[in-house]
Amino acid sequence: MTAVTLSPGSSPGGSHGLAAESALTRLWWAVKDTWVLAVRSIRRIAREPEQLSDVTIQPVIFVLLFSYVFGSAIHLPGGGSYHQYLISGMFGMAMAGSAPGTAVGLTSDMSTGLIDRFRALPMSRAAVLAGRTLADLATQVLGIVVLIGTGLAIGWRIHNGIGDALLAVGLSVLFAFAMTWAGACAGMLLRSPEAAQQLGFIVFLPLTFLSNAFVPTQGMPSWLQAIADWNPMSAIAASCRSLFGGANPAATIQAWPMQHPELAVLAWSVALIAVFAPTAIYLYRRKVLR
Repeated sequence: MTAVTLSPGSSPGGSHGLAAESALTRLWWAVKDTWVLAVRSIRRIAREPEQLSDVTIQPVIFVLLFSYVFGSAIHLPGGGSYHQYLISGMFGMAMAGSAPGTAVGLTSDMSTGLIDRFRALPMSRAAVLAGRTLADLATQVLGIVVLIGTGLAIGWRIHNGIGDALLAVGLSVLFAFAMTWAGACAGMLLRSPEAAQQLGFIVFLPLTFLSNAFVPTQGMPSWLQAIADWNPMSAIAASCRSLFGGANPAATIQAWPMQHPELAVLAWSVALIAVFAPTAIYLYRRKVLR
């Protein structure tokens, strides 16, 4: 009887088996690194709770401001409660606000040298950004809870059942996750936390107001209404109004995102993640290899 000795390269599965095992091992460590860094960021927030002001205090201020100061001057086409209209719009603003927060956090880590310490460790490059985005996503979930509580306090209600409400929250969380990657990309391009904070006022705040978040787009000039109707913030606001129930003037607009807001949110979210996630990782790798 002749014995046959198999080398590692000629074993069953050969190099393909080893490559698959190596890929699974790298994936496992990338997931573990991401989780560790996400927990680190959350624990840091626990030591500095003032970081949560943008998801705890700011939504309350905006809801009260628009409800009782500006709300009486805003009339909805077809009638309906402005409080009901406003809270769904606030979902869009709150989710978009995750981008500047992520940008500020990453630029702060870069400026304090924390990223340099990570660079010296045998860890996944993508985990640094993925951990930050997951931590920021957790804070946005807290922001949703605060927003819902504030809405209930001023008379907002869910009319279409718990299933549709959960779908609205799920779409909002997905959109927030996409926006955190946009913020991560911006954080890799900007050089200071101050510049990242200005980004929120220069880009994301105007983007929010150029939508149907606070006012119906029917009263805008035709060219501006076309832009607002295709704004992703308009899609998330319209989808929440459709799923929560209540006044939804956007349903009468023939633009595709307003007729299919849930699909529009899904498409925008997938597109933003597909563009900004790999771009942010590429920029991070280029920066740490300098």
